[in-house]
Amino acid sequence: MLSNVAEANDHPVVRLSGVGVRFGSNRVLEDISLDLHSGSITALLGTNGAGKSTLIGALSGANPHYTGDIAVGTSVEGTAAGVVAERISSPAHARRAGIETVHQRISDGIVSGLSVADNLVLTDLAAGGHHLARRRETEKAARSALARLSLDWSDEVLRADAARLGTSDAQLLILARALRQSPSVLILDEPTSALTAAEADRLFDVLRTLRDEGLAILFVSHRFGEIERLADRIVVLRDGALVLDAPRPFDWQAALAAMLGVPAELQQHIENPLPPGDPVLHIDGARLVAGAPALSLTVHAGQVTGILGLLGAGKSELAETIAGARPAAGASMTLDAERFAPKTPAHAIAKRVVLVPEDRQRDGIQPGWSISRTVGLPVLSAVANRLGVVRTGRERELGSEVIVGFGVVATSADTSLDDLSGGNQQKVIVGRWLRTSPRLALLDEPFRGVDIGARRTIGEAARRQAETGAGVVVLSSDVDEILDVADRIIVLVAGRIALDTPAGVLGRADIVNALLDDSGHSKETA
Repeated sequence: MLSNVAEANDHPVVRLSGVGVRFGSNRVLEDISLDLHSGSITALLGTNGAGKSTLIGALSGANPHYTGDIAVGTSVEGTAAGVVAERISSPAHARRAGIETVHQRISDGIVSGLSVADNLVLTDLAAGGHHLARRRETEKAARSALARLSLDWSDEVLRADAARLGTSDAQLLILARALRQSPSVLILDEPTSALTAAEADRLFDVLRTLRDEGLAILFVSHRFGEIERLADRIVVLRDGALVLDAPRPFDWQAALAAMLGVPAELQQHIENPLPPGDPVLHIDGARLVAGAPALSLTVHAGQVTGILGLLGAGKSELAETIAGARPAAGASMTLDAERFAPKTPAHAIAKRVVLVPEDRQRDGIQPGWSISRTVGLPVLSAVANRLGVVRTGRERELGSEVIVGFGVVATSADTSLDDLSGGNQQKVIVGRWLRTSPRLALLDEPFRGVDIGARRTIGEAARRQAETGAGVVVLSSDVDEILDVADRIIVLVAGRIALDTPAGVLGRADIVNALLDDSGHSKETA
């Protein structure tokens, strides 16, 4: 049951009632009812795919196609059953209602070609702020905005192209611009992701002051330490539903359990792990997260290595570095004891190192492509004739192999991936790489958005691949997913290894505790 948090002698400045969002047949948010209060910082938590960004999209006007009601400001107090709140139809509409949002994708908020000062007063310029037409007036208004964050940028910086700013300065620019509007509600999506510790501390001081002045703040972060320092209340989303709403003092074990869930029917944890074979890959000197120590790791043949980490732990960065999708940045690697330095994913694939990416829609699927074309992409030389022309019959054979081997529900190999469910799409993406008999397979969040049956199919395929003598690495933010598939369990926290243990040695509670570990010391269990 959700706990009800209300501020004394105060009514909400935002009230969500039964808010839902659907993308096609996929229900992303379901019946969200939530109040945000003035003078309070509410932290929003959830794993990737929980629905945080979708909820922010509805509140900020970026996604006006929600169901249910969102009432803002004075409309909240008078909202009653049967009264429809005003729809937030656009970001401009949200801003007029007093809602300012600082999104995680900082580049989306910067207009290249305009100066830093122009970007700071961009909302005024867009609204026809003729009094800011002169540079002197623009820079005066910009300095006033920066003063809220105690920033004193030089004339040279203010007149430079905003696109030249570093990520942390760009983030501060957007926050200063948002605060300039004197909003009643401020939404911050991972605002410290590119800030130094000193900059984050300064931001927290500002946010506490704003809270004390009566601002309602919705703060999205994956860093429990930040939330413990800053938030008055936490709310947790899982699979599009609100599953926890709790005030201080926070029970972090309960919060993590709410984020990850413990579906009993999925608890088929590995009790007899496969023993490690010869080393397949060794990586040394990898810095996955700013400020983290250099990481060293060896992956062995013949077993599934599970890497568990929450958002920001560095697990996707690790996978992308190994797969040639991210610069090694000083890290050195060997593959079967030979130097391995892939500059691109193609170089890694040529060495039989493959990656199933975290975001299949963005990085794994070509819109409109059929199953056969998708499966045949990594092995074009095998499906083309001497003239380089693709043999569609051979493509269909490969596509059919994946359909049968992974239980893909589709009418034929010519079916478009766009017409498949998320679970069947994921089976195709995993299947196309595992059927190539890789030496090292990296599966980043392979179970995200899939049902129980698909999860088991993919997990069994990963273990079969390991049994052939390959190295298999499964990366996930879900404790039970790792426990269900891995022979060896590694927990990443802020870019470092917090735990490295064979499966079956430690219980679930110990693994969860390692996720919460912020001591800076790794733990290894023989």
